[in-house]
Amino acid sequence: MIYRSRRLEALLGSSFDTVTYAELAALVGMAEAAEAEDLDYKREALAATDEQKAELAKDVAAFANHAGGVLVIGMAEAKGLPSKVMDSNLSDGHLRHLHQVVARHTAPVVRFEMRPVPNPASPGKGILLIAVPRSPQAPHAVTAFAKTVTEALMYPRRGATKTDWLTETEVATAYQRRFTAAADRTQRLATVESELLTSLPQSNRPHLVVSVVPEVPGDMVINREAFQQVQAELLSTSLIGEDQRTFEGVRIGSRRFIAYGGDPTGYFYNQAELHRDGSGSWALRVVGHTSTANLQEFNWAEPDTVVWLLMSALHVLGAHARDRTGATGTALVKVALVDAPHNHPRGPGRPSLHPLLSFRLDLLKATGQRTPLSTQTCAYADGEAVAFLDDLADAGTGLVQAASLLSDELVQAFGIAEAAPLTRDGKLRQHEWSAQLRPGQTQWAQAHDIEILTR
Repeated sequence: MIYRSRRLEALLGSSFDTVTYAELAALVGMAEAAEAEDLDYKREALAATDEQKAELAKDVAAFANHAGGVLVIGMAEAKGLPSKVMDSNLSDGHLRHLHQVVARHTAPVVRFEMRPVPNPASPGKGILLIAVPRSPQAPHAVTAFAKTVTEALMYPRRGATKTDWLTETEVATAYQRRFTAAADRTQRLATVESELLTSLPQSNRPHLVVSVVPEVPGDMVINREAFQQVQAELLSTSLIGEDQRTFEGVRIGSRRFIAYGGDPTGYFYNQAELHRDGSGSWALRVVGHTSTANLQEFNWAEPDTVVWLLMSALHVLGAHARDRTGATGTALVKVALVDAPHNHPRGPGRPSLHPLLSFRLDLLKATGQRTPLSTQTCAYADGEAVAFLDDLADAGTGLVQAASLLSDELVQAFGIAEAAPLTRDGKLRQHEWSAQLRPGQTQWAQAHDIEILTR
């Protein structure tokens, strides 16, 4: 789940993902299980009337605007203590309705997750956990309904065992914190990207550089045991749709793990820096071709190669942030495609290598000949987006959507309207992948329930 709390998981005796109905029922009458700033009980969540919809949105937004917390639906309380299990409706239709209500009545939309815990003796009934992390996008407003006001934005915040409403000063302060945090993340991304680029071996080959900084940072332990585990994980990492391992070595750096693979002086090399706070940056040499036209020699690659590397990097970096460091929420993502690292604004100095060629994106015919696609060469192209870490780590439709947006921005710098292998709504265009990559990408898409367009 997207919310973690050591206190609440110690209280339950299990994580939110594994807690049982019996463990939740055992909270009844327990003094330690009293309502708190991170815990609230509700007999039910009907969300049928305007007032009920506003109440649900308020409860969820209040946690998001404070430190996060869990709503336990299907439990009565007396003076803050859980007093009786009152099984709630756990049908798919009801849960979808609750999701829609919160989405409709919070702005910006609050990110949360629901976990139904069925009563073994009563199918379709049980206890519903609504887990809400602290939001980096706070403050979240809700639509409050009153007799004299049809719709008005108000800002709730959980405090002790009740919900308060933020004053205008508190709202303004919360917005200032959001903007300051965004600036801090932008600076953090620049630092992470720069440190990786300046540590790369000299190269005159095209590179794709992907950097991710979570909005809610994590905290990864770095010790001998953790290193051995991460080393094993990274050495078994492969690019999407491929079986060959990507990294050949892993070492420890300052508050980070550094993974690398390939020949530092050769055609292919990649290096990733995975930081303790969940930030990460990965540079991959773009495998392509060298051709000559109009007496000018240049490097070129096919767009699907760039898309493939981009999706792979987003997935690995997103999984590191979420699953290895515990970072949550969204992440600021930056991608850059350069004809050589020294042409990146934060890259190393010009290398003493020859030749230093320009770079294009073109297509390779079945006959082995190049089909021009770019209208111009480009030394540096970049793209930025904000993506949910869950989407990147889960490697499903959300990952494809993020990769499509970013790769479109990259290819447009070469005069190409869009990166054809993907669609903005998260589909894979099978016929736009080269014969070399198509089988692996198709198999991966099928395994992750990604819609495949054959034409």
